[in-house]
Amino acid sequence: MLDATLKQQLSQYLGMLREPIELVASLGDDAKSAQTRELLETITGLSDKVSARFDGDAARKPSFTIAAKARPEAEVRFAGVPLGHEFTSLVLALLWAGGHPPKVSDEALEQIAALDGEMTFEMFFSLSCHNCPDVVQALTLIALKNPKAKVTLIEGGTYQAEVEERGVMAVPATFLNGEMWASGKISLEEILAKLDTGAAAKAAAKLAEKKPFEVLVIGGGPAGASAAIYTARKGFSTGIAAERFGGQVQDTMGIENFISVPYTEGPKLAAALETHVGEYDIDVMNLLRAEKLIPAAQLGGYHEVVFENGASLKARSLVLSTGARWRNLGVPGEAEYQTKGVAYCPHCDGPLFKGKRVAVIGGGNSGVEAAIDLALIVGHVTLIEFDSQLRADQVLQDKLRSFANVDIIVSAQTTEVTGDGEKVNGLSYKDRESGEEKHVELEGVFVQIGLVPNTEWLKDSGVELSPRGEIVIDAKGATNLPGVFAAGDATTVPYKQIIISMGEGAKAALSAFDYLIRNEAPAEVTEFG
Repeated sequence: MLDATLKQQLSQYLGMLREPIELVASLGDDAKSAQTRELLETITGLSDKVSARFDGDAARKPSFTIAAKARPEAEVRFAGVPLGHEFTSLVLALLWAGGHPPKVSDEALEQIAALDGEMTFEMFFSLSCHNCPDVVQALTLIALKNPKAKVTLIEGGTYQAEVEERGVMAVPATFLNGEMWASGKISLEEILAKLDTGAAAKAAAKLAEKKPFEVLVIGGGPAGASAAIYTARKGFSTGIAAERFGGQVQDTMGIENFISVPYTEGPKLAAALETHVGEYDIDVMNLLRAEKLIPAAQLGGYHEVVFENGASLKARSLVLSTGARWRNLGVPGEAEYQTKGVAYCPHCDGPLFKGKRVAVIGGGNSGVEAAIDLALIVGHVTLIEFDSQLRADQVLQDKLRSFANVDIIVSAQTTEVTGDGEKVNGLSYKDRESGEEKHVELEGVFVQIGLVPNTEWLKDSGVELSPRGEIVIDAKGATNLPGVFAAGDATTVPYKQIIISMGEGAKAALSAFDYLIRNEAPAEVTEFG
C-alpha cells in the first residue's frame, strides 16, 4: 500500500515518537478493511513504539483509533483509509498521540484543554480534497488534547451510502452532536472561536492593547504577505490583519504558472508564505474581517480600521490587499442548494458526484479546467457558457472536446438551479439566440464564473472604487487617499494572478516606505523600539 519512499519517510517520522501509542481497528471482510489492516501492520512494523489491535467493535468498519497508551481516553478515529491528501494528517495524528509537540501556540493548546461539555464530531472528507487536511488536523489535535471531544474522521468514498443518507454533497463537512456544524474549510483558530463563546471578546481586548503600526496590511494573501515582508525588511513596525492567512490561494489546487516552481498547490504555497512572513517581526492577526476604514484626515495622524468583532487598529499607512472571492450566479436556487449540489470546488467535491450528471457554469480557464477534472470522475458534464464561444485557452478547449461524456452549450444564460427541497435535480437556462427556455436534469452544479473583489467594507471610506468595486490605484499602488495603498486582486490591476499579486504587494510596500520617510511620524509611533 505504501511505496518504499513513503515507508522510509514514515519510519523517519515515527522515530520522533516520545511515548508508546496504540492503534485499535474495527474491521469487516471487505477490501477496504483489508487495506486498513495492511496499513496498520505496516505502521507497527516501522516502530517499536506503535502497537495495534484488531478487536475493535465500532459500528463503522473499517475504522481505527489512535491514542497514547497512557491516555486511551483521548483518541481520534479514522473511518476509511487516510491516504492521498490525508497521509500527512495520519502522520501528524501518530506524532501528536506519541507526544511530539504540535506547531501551534501554547495559547491555542490551553484553549483546547479548557473546552467544556461533551463534543461528538463527525467530519467527512475526500482523498482528493485539498481543503480537508486543515480541518482533519485541527479536529485531530482537539481530540488528542481534550478527552471530552470525540472525533471521527470519515473518508466519504468508503462510506458513500452514509454520505448520501446524510445529504453530504460538499466536503469538508463537519457535524457536531449529530447536526451540521461547519461546511467548507475551517481552521483551528476558527473552530476554537466557534466553540469558545468568549473568544471574540478576548481577541478584541488583545487588539485594543496594540500600539499603532507604521504599516498595517489588510489581507493575508500573496499580495499582503509580500507587502508585509517588504515593509518589515525596511525596519517598519508591520502588522497583517487577515480573515484567513493565505486568502483564496488556500482554495487553489494545481499552480503551474508560478515562475521557477513548475508545480505546487495552494495550501503548500500558503504555508510557504506563512513561513516566510514568520522570519520577520510581523504581527499576524487572523480571524479579522474588516468592516470600516476611517482615514487619517478624519482622525488626525492615523488611519483606523474597524473590524467585525468591534476591535480596531491604527496605522500611519495602510496596504489594502483583501483579494477576491468566487462570484455567485445570483439566480434562484443557488443559495438554497449550496452544499446540496451547488459547489465551487471541483477538486474537493467532485468525488462526491462519481457517476452522476453535473453542470459547470463558465467557459473561461477555470470553468474548462473544472469540466476536464470532473469528466474523469462523474458520469456526464454539461458546460454552460454565457458568451457565444468559450474563452479558455485553446489547448484546454481541445482537451475538453476530447471527452465523450461532455456537452458544451454556449450562448446560454443560467436562470435557475432547481431541486426537490433536499438536493439539486436540474438547471434551467435561456438560449440567448432563440430566447427558448431549456432545462437540464442533473445532480450537481459547479460555478466557475470569475471573481468579485472583497471591497464592500470600503464603500463609505473615501477610497475610490471602480464600477466593478475594485480599488482604483495608480502605477505605484497608491489610492486617492494619502498613506493608503492597495495591491492584488482587490484592485484595478489587470490579470488576477498570484505572481502579479506578489509583485503588486512589493510595489505597494515600497510606495508606503517612500510615503513614510517623507512624512513626519506622529508622536506615538516614534515610541516603537
